[in-house]
Amino acid sequence: MCYTAKSVDRNERQYWVAFGRVPQIGRARFSLLEGHFSSLEEAWKASPVALEAAGLTGQALSELLAARDGIAPEEELEKLETRGVRALCWSDDAYPERLKQIYDRPPVLYVRGELQQSDEWAVSVVGTRRATAYGRQVAEEMAAGLAANGITVVSGLARGIDTIAHRAALDAGGRTIAVLACGLDMVYPPENLKLAERIVEQSALISDYALGTQPRAQFFPRRNRIMVGLSLGVLVVEGDVKSGALITARQALDENREVFAVPGSIYSPTFRGTNTLIQQGHAKLVTKVDDVLEELNLTMASHQMEAKEVLPDDETEARLLSMLSNEPIHIDEVGRQAGLEIEEVSSALAMLELKGMVRQVGSMNYVRAREPRSAYEVKVGKEDQEG
Repeated sequence: MCYTAKSVDRNERQYWVAFGRVPQIGRARFSLLEGHFSSLEEAWKASPVALEAAGLTGQALSELLAARDGIAPEEELEKLETRGVRALCWSDDAYPERLKQIYDRPPVLYVRGELQQSDEWAVSVVGTRRATAYGRQVAEEMAAGLAANGITVVSGLARGIDTIAHRAALDAGGRTIAVLACGLDMVYPPENLKLAERIVEQSALISDYALGTQPRAQFFPRRNRIMVGLSLGVLVVEGDVKSGALITARQALDENREVFAVPGSIYSPTFRGTNTLIQQGHAKLVTKVDDVLEELNLTMASHQMEAKEVLPDDETEARLLSMLSNEPIHIDEVGRQAGLEIEEVSSALAMLELKGMVRQVGSMNYVRAREPRSAYEVKVGKEDQEG
């Protein structure tokens, strides 16, 4: 029986956390267990024969059986709660929607602080730990500009560009998410402890590693996939061809996320990576924050959060708005799907564009510029205006 709950209750959550402490149980094996058992509690308590029938064999089965003797699921959940850490399962509504789309999404995501709906508009800012003065300046300006436009800045809390990006976003009054390659009961590098606490107060720290997990070299590339998963795109400020920032860029390309790169001196090894990305056509050259915002159709992001009182005036506008997304669609296709005459569609789209709710991106193709409210919210909003 397939486990299909949209959100996980406290009792079930403790077994997700318990499985998360077994290194051999990752995305693929979580899926096997979910598909075979009615719950993760049943899977945790299952016999070796039943686990083998679910597809768990070899070292993974051996490690799980050995680990169960030393793991008390209820205690694991209590440890998280004591440290102010939430465990989100991928079937939770609060689990970041964009992160669910990547191939290697983490089954359990640990969070300190608060994730918000607005974090769906996020851009990762990454780069070298040994930033030049030029790289530091660019990282600060780019992160501050993104934050000022309502974009959440995602990075890895590492020395150099990551640290600068987090601080600049916070100083600009925006949000920033730090993804760690260790458990959330520690901070690496340790000199960023105060910065981490500030991030918790204003945004969130996240990790897919259980409490007590020490940072290791091999954890950082895997950490980067979460940064990519949370983001619409990745901005590489400075990095060599074999740097972690370039690994993140390649992961972003694999996940069909946009990649941006800041050009630098041809004589500087720390810009060989960004220059190569641009030269090979793998990244868009960026000289100002508007380059990122325009490419991702995020120029209206701050207005999306500030101007929610703007609503469709009628059923036609509401229907057309519900059909649009971040992917351009031609006006003829909009009319065909809506079953409306092209004159009516053209008039309604023109009104929505004047309100800043849709944008024409050339050749009569349209995208949504503001997240629509639910039908219930639209109805109530109109009743409030009329009453």
